[in-house]
Amino acid sequence: MRKENISDAVIRRLPRYYRQLTDLCARGVVRISSHSLGQEMNITASQIRQDFSCFGEFGQQGYGYNVEELRSEIGHILGVDNDHHLVMIGVGNLGRALLQNFKFSQAGFTVDAAFDVSPSIIGSVVNGVPVYSMHVLDGYIRKNSVDVVVLTIPQSVAQDTADRLIELGVHGFWNFTNIELSSADPDVKFENIHFADSLLTLSYRIANR
Repeated sequence: MRKENISDAVIRRLPRYYRQLTDLCARGVVRISSHSLGQEMNITASQIRQDFSCFGEFGQQGYGYNVEELRSEIGHILGVDNDHHLVMIGVGNLGRALLQNFKFSQAGFTVDAAFDVSPSIIGSVVNGVPVYSMHVLDGYIRKNSVDVVVLTIPQSVAQDTADRLIELGVHGFWNFTNIELSSADPDVKFENIHFADSLLTLSYRIANR
């Protein structure tokens, strides 16, 4: 499997492929051509073939792709079978909504714990996830395997919190604080989520339709 020099655009399309193939499996589709998959996703067949070629050979000429096998392969590339361990920091409205509604397990993540500063939240359990005090965060990280931290905390403490966690060995952050977090360590990865970007993209499209 070739992974070198893969563009960010290709990586960001992989979850779309995985989601579409999951839907096709649920609809009972057994095989599909790159042309038909492209029509489903509004992507050209040549783009699909080019994207898949970054990771190896998929499908057979004249047959197309076995949907379940392709879904499994892309899931493996995305790491959904790695059982990543995740904790959340910040169990306010957004954090609670994510814990209650987002299907972390379908993306290959186990949510082990959450942390907050509010006495009214500490000690509670949200959708099976215990909420601990921030005072015990460092000790928890040292004792447990944590692959990703979800940040739903105020912007004013976001970078300092990330820096603190990086020093403790955390390398992955799903950041909902609406600011760009960064690290000088190239092994530390951030996925900075900006809801306004998506809404402004929609604004542009409806303004220029």
